[in-house]
Amino acid sequence: MEALPDLISVITDAVLDEVTAPLEAVYPVVFFDALRVKIRDEGMVHNKAVHIALEVRADGTKEVLGLRIEQKEGAKFWLRVMNELRHRGVEGVLLAVVDKLKGFPRAIRTVFPKTLAQICIVHLLGHSLDFVAWKDRKSVITALKDIYRAVDAETGKTALAAFAESPWGRKYAAIVQSWEGAWGEVIPFYVFPADVRKLVYTANAIEALNARLRRAVRAREHSPQ
Repeated sequence: MEALPDLISVITDAVLDEVTAPLEAVYPVVFFDALRVKIRDEGMVHNKAVHIALEVRADGTKEVLGLRIEQKEGAKFWLRVMNELRHRGVEGVLLAVVDKLKGFPRAIRTVFPKTLAQICIVHLLGHSLDFVAWKDRKSVITALKDIYRAVDAETGKTALAAFAESPWGRKYAAIVQSWEGAWGEVIPFYVFPADVRKLVYTANAIEALNARLRRAVRAREHSPQ
């Protein structure tokens, strides 16, 4: 479904400065994230996803490039998003950070062939904790830092192998499988300098925006059709 006018009005009011700012030709890092909100549709309340395109610069400056409600993700959805950005003047994105990569790499390469698609490290860490007992979580997260804070991809791969052989890696082998399965989408950000890489594995920017949007939607209770 297309974005509902009332809902988008509520959301964009919360981030009006970012939404109305003119787009630049090239963006270094853009997060493509989804925020779940309750929407009243034909008398029923449904959980739906508001997909957010958020550009973050190394100095912490943020800009909302777009908001869209969509039931399903996939190549066609992401292709529309990329084409919209291009039609609004964007000529390139250096690094696109996303949670679920289904259909995304193909779509973004169609519009922006030189863009690197990067899985969000914060989301990957969150998925890793799905396998971990609550009492072990802090220790496991600490152990995983050596992987995504490594100086380069080769060192990161070595750190992942060391984690796999550690007590935590042996106890939670599913974490190792998860990282190994996504490794092709983990390594792109290693080519960037430390200040850019830090943006990818810290969630401050996207979480701050999501908090503002949640407050705006909550103030309206369930967003109407």
